[in-house]
Amino acid sequence: MADPVPLPEDILRSIEGIGEVDILIGVPSYNNARTIGHVIKAVKAGLAKYFPGERSIIVNSDGGSTDGTQEIVAKTTLTEFRTILIHHPLYPIHKITIPYHGIPGKGSAFRTIFRIAEILRARACAVVDSDLRSITPEWIDLLISPVYREGYDFVAPLYLRHKYDGTITNSIVYPVTRALYGKRIRQPIGGEFGFSGRLASHYLTKDVWHTDVARFGIDIWMTTVAIAEGFKVCQSFLGAKLHDPKDPGTDLGDMMVQVVGSLFSLMETYSPVWREVRGSEPVPTFGFRYSVGTEPVAVNVDRMIHIFRHGLEDLKEVWKEVISPANMKALERAGRRKRKFHIPDEVWVKVVYDFAIAYHRRTLSHEHLIKSLLPLYLGKTASFVIETQKATSEEVEEVFERLSLRFEEEKGYLIKGWG
Repeated sequence: MADPVPLPEDILRSIEGIGEVDILIGVPSYNNARTIGHVIKAVKAGLAKYFPGERSIIVNSDGGSTDGTQEIVAKTTLTEFRTILIHHPLYPIHKITIPYHGIPGKGSAFRTIFRIAEILRARACAVVDSDLRSITPEWIDLLISPVYREGYDFVAPLYLRHKYDGTITNSIVYPVTRALYGKRIRQPIGGEFGFSGRLASHYLTKDVWHTDVARFGIDIWMTTVAIAEGFKVCQSFLGAKLHDPKDPGTDLGDMMVQVVGSLFSLMETYSPVWREVRGSEPVPTFGFRYSVGTEPVAVNVDRMIHIFRHGLEDLKEVWKEVISPANMKALERAGRRKRKFHIPDEVWVKVVYDFAIAYHRRTLSHEHLIKSLLPLYLGKTASFVIETQKATSEEVEEVFERLSLRFEEEKGYLIKGWG
C-alpha cells in the first residue's frame, strides 16, 4: 500500500466544504501563465455546456510556478463563453489550486489529483495539459462522457498529428504496447486522459510515487495499469493537438530515457500478463473523426543518419552486448549504404526487443542502455522519413500499421529471449 498523499489543512477544509462531486478535471501546471487561462476557460465551458446538472470541480495541481500561473487560474472566468452554452449550470463549478508534494514531476501532480478525486468521491475524472493551444469545450465531453455515461474506466486521447510528430510513440511506444497487451490504444502517452473514480483510487494503491513514474513516466504507466489490470478502456478522437513540435532528431535524449525506460520497467511488472497475450484488438473509439490541419515538423534527415553512423563506430562494442549478431550485421549494412538509407522493419523490431531483453537481464545500467538506443532510433526515424516523404497521412498510418503487425508477429522472439 502506498503512503497517504499529504494535503494542506486549508485544502482539506475547502474539500470538506464541497462535499462530493460528480466530475473532477485536473490541470497540472508549472509556469504555464501564457496558456493556462485558455485551458481553464475551455474546461469551464465544457463542463457548463455538457454537464450543466452535475457537481463539478477543477483542480489545478501546481509545481511551484513563479510566473503568475496560479493567479491566472484564480481569476479566470467563463463570461465570454456564455453565448455558446445551451444551459446554465445548476451548480457552481468549484476551483482549487494546490501545490503538490513529493518528487518534482507530472506524476506527483497527478497523485494529488487522484487523492482529491477519491476524497470527493468523483464518479468521472479527466486530466488535461496546461500548455494546450487546441483544447476546446468538446474535449471535456469526449474525455468524461465515456466514463460518466457509458461505464468505461479509462479514456485515452486520439489525435491527428503531423506524420513526423510523435516519432517515439509511433516507432516504439505504440507498437510495443499494442503487441504486449493486445489493445490498440493509438496514443498511450498522449497527455490527456479520462478515468473513473475507482481507477483513480486504484492508482493510489500502487507504490510507485517515489520512483521515476512520479518524474516522467505517468502517462504510459496510467495506460498500462488500466489495460494490464483489466479495466474497461477506450479512446476518444480530439482532433489536432497543437503544441510546440520538435525535430525528432534534436532534444530527445532525455525523453528517450524517460519514456522507453518506463515502458521497459512496466514490462518487468506485467510480464505474467503480456506473455499470455497474442495478437491485438481495436478498442471502442468515441467522437467524430474528421480531417484537420496540423503544424509542420522540420526534420534534419542528414543529421539523424550522421548520428546513427557515428553510433556504429562509437557504440559498436556496447551494441554487440545487446543486439543479436544477425541484427547487428543488418545495421552495419544499413550504415554502409551509399544510396537510399533504409533500416527494415523486421530488423528494427528485433533490435527493440533485444534492448527490452537486455533491460530485463541488466546487461548494462538501465540509463546507459537506453541512451545507447538513441542513435538507432534516429536511424530508424531517418529511414521512415525517406520512405514517406511523399506519403499522405493515411498512407503513413498504413506504414505504422505494418510496423505494429511486425511487432506482434515477432513477439515470440521477445518471449524466447526473455527466458
